[in-house]
Amino acid sequence: MADSVRGRVLWYELLTTDMKAAEKFYTAVVGWTVAPFEGSPQPYDIISRSGNVGVGGVMTIPPGMNFPPHWQMYVGVDKLDTAIAQVERLGGSSLSPIIEVPGVGRMRTMKDPQQAVFSIYEPANAPAPAGEPEVGAGSWHELMTTDAEAALKFYTELFGWSPLEPFDMGPMGKYFMFAQASPLGGIMNKPKELAHVPPNWGMYFRVQEINSATERVKTNGGQILNGPMEVPGGDMVVNCMDPQGAAFSLHQKKQ
Repeated sequence: MADSVRGRVLWYELLTTDMKAAEKFYTAVVGWTVAPFEGSPQPYDIISRSGNVGVGGVMTIPPGMNFPPHWQMYVGVDKLDTAIAQVERLGGSSLSPIIEVPGVGRMRTMKDPQQAVFSIYEPANAPAPAGEPEVGAGSWHELMTTDAEAALKFYTELFGWSPLEPFDMGPMGKYFMFAQASPLGGIMNKPKELAHVPPNWGMYFRVQEINSATERVKTNGGQILNGPMEVPGGDMVVNCMDPQGAAFSLHQKKQ
């Protein structure tokens, strides 16, 4: 592959209890379109933003998998086997077998040293060039964990992400931001009230306007957990939960 895909978030996946209800919710809230992925052994639907650009997939939580509905991200690697070895050398572990999808690529779900789940993905074909996230695309990736500094070290070494100047949140500690070609996300220690929640990655999807999007979350059966609020730099965000219980966030660029 001519261009390295290392460290690019290439795909998002919603594992849920009711695919059709979840799809109806997100198409109303974010404006995605949905189409089945032909040839999948179990139902798997592709979600696309405008221009019919696929951003992710939706599937039912497999039987016997005892976890709640959630979003996960697939981060690009140039060679899956090399990346798996590096994850393990850095203190992470594998959570799934290697999955190979003909014409799509090879992937595996992993855990970082603090037990947050993410997936690595060696695509079969070069993805579109990286650019500013469009409306409907994933635009920010936020890790809540038990040791933010150690997590930052793990991911920057694994994916080549560049640490940015941390933001001081006062009593909540530091917010460690990282970038690839442009700012990509942040890492923070979980607040005390989330002590019972395992470390996890949260996904932010870009919308045109945050207040109307917040109303669409509420009118379509979702919950607002926090916000909408302005974040440093002038962007607006809102943290939400879909009707099946998966957490997600919406993000409006500074107008």
